[in-house]
Amino acid sequence: MKTKTLVSMITGALVIGAASTTFAAANPFSDVPADSWAYDAVSKLAADGIVDGYGDGTYKGQETMTRYEMAQIVAKAMTKTDIDKADKALVDKLAAEFSEELDNLGVRVSDLEKKSDNVKWGGELKYYYAGNKAESGDRTNDTQYEFRLMPKAFIGNSGWTANARIRYYSNSDSANNGGSTNNGDSDKSDTTVDRIYVEGPLFGADTKLGKLDTYSDDALGSGMIIDDNISGAQFKWNLGKNKDTYVKTAVGRYDYDSEANKTTAYDGTGDYAALEVGHAAQEKGLSAVAGYYTLRNIDRNAAKFAVDENGDSIAKTGSDKTGIWSAGLGYKFNKDFNLYGVYAKSDLDAVSTYKGDDQSKAYDITLAYKGADSAKAGTWGLYTAYRYLGQFATIAPTYDAAQRGYKGWEVGGQWTVAQNILTSLRYFKGKDLANDYAGQDADFNRIYGSVEFFF
Repeated sequence: MKTKTLVSMITGALVIGAASTTFAAANPFSDVPADSWAYDAVSKLAADGIVDGYGDGTYKGQETMTRYEMAQIVAKAMTKTDIDKADKALVDKLAAEFSEELDNLGVRVSDLEKKSDNVKWGGELKYYYAGNKAESGDRTNDTQYEFRLMPKAFIGNSGWTANARIRYYSNSDSANNGGSTNNGDSDKSDTTVDRIYVEGPLFGADTKLGKLDTYSDDALGSGMIIDDNISGAQFKWNLGKNKDTYVKTAVGRYDYDSEANKTTAYDGTGDYAALEVGHAAQEKGLSAVAGYYTLRNIDRNAAKFAVDENGDSIAKTGSDKTGIWSAGLGYKFNKDFNLYGVYAKSDLDAVSTYKGDDQSKAYDITLAYKGADSAKAGTWGLYTAYRYLGQFATIAPTYDAAQRGYKGWEVGGQWTVAQNILTSLRYFKGKDLANDYAGQDADFNRIYGSVEFFF
């Protein structure tokens, strides 16, 4: 009996010893080491209200956990959609670390995240058509194909990421009396890196440093003043229990010759700064935003600038700088209906008020119903809006149909035809602000359609 027991013990020891490495890597009930970065990551997520730890609603950060318990916490965090980018980066990092345990729980983690170490890739292929029709001319047509790659690299376990956006676009423009745009009169293509920045927690804010994207009127989702890139820094403090109130500031250099701003009254590069405070309603309630945006050390393009009744360029001392004040309110009646309005006023009154309409103000009133989610097939949304976009109260608006220097109505909709395939159609009809006075051709309309493939 003793001999049989001894043989069994030796055999068992040999089997366990030979497989110890495999068990250590795959056993979901092994403890996460006490000095693992994962504890600090989960502690931050718990402090931000993203996770609540164990089933009883507590998180005992001083106690070790098994990989299975940690994966349960990560799985809960992955269901949250309204979290800031710094926390999202931590969740992605944790998901990659505990991918096997998540798979066992039925939570899918993409193969790319598993195999790409600390680098995550995303991107988009987009095609759009835009047709413009002014009262005094034929419709001009433009089609463009654009391919975007957006790599994100995790910098250690600090919560910081390095980000970039690489764009390749090829398009065909034509003004051939409404003819086919696929055989337009001129073709061009280009490849550029239009974003390259680091992002992470600093001074309690979600911080971006480098050539980064910035967006105005976050709380309303308007983007009436700017939706473009600057070279500089941006800090956003998310406040309140639900992180639905924020303070955001940005400072940097802005390129007025960018593709998004090719019709601007300014040339060159100028200093940009902004301060914005907002509150965004969740599924129902009131939203509000207020902000100040300033441009300095900018060069005026006299050829694009306003003229007075005698045909002379209007000049003003200190017109190489401008300040734009903005405020807006919105109300979500329920998860489907959202109504908001935003108004902006520039201090460039003397150079923007002349024969046409006042170019020193801008406003947007939008009513939206539902909304398309590119990740959910069959979702859709519709909207109608009235937009007045003075050139001196806007910098680079986000709109695809309404243009700077015009006023009028816009209607549109989006539909997700299949997962990660989003289609859009928009129509704007209005008037050119510069020509909107007696005897001048001011009518203008624009059709915009696109299809986007996300990966």
